[in-house]
Amino acid sequence: MSPKKAPRTAGRGASRTAGALAPGRIAMVAVAVLTLVFVFEDTREVEIRLLVPEVTLPLYVALLATALLGTGCGSYVAARRRK
Repeated sequence: MSPKKAPRTAGRGASRTAGALAPGRIAMVAVAVLTLVFVFEDTREVEIRLLVPEVTLPLYVALLATALLGTGCGSYVAARRRK
């Protein structure tokens, strides 16, 4: 049988469970946890200048917003690469 016509049912479940604990995923979870710890440790008020207006808010809000914007941009770029 050619590789294109070979049945794909054998071993399919095993590869999914092995991929769940892949080193890349473990690293991403570790980075996410460290980011959250860093964000929520910084709670003091800061002034941020957004072009013209000056906004005063807790630093963790600014850091969390930046992390979410970065995640969204990264997801968008990754989705565009898959197409």
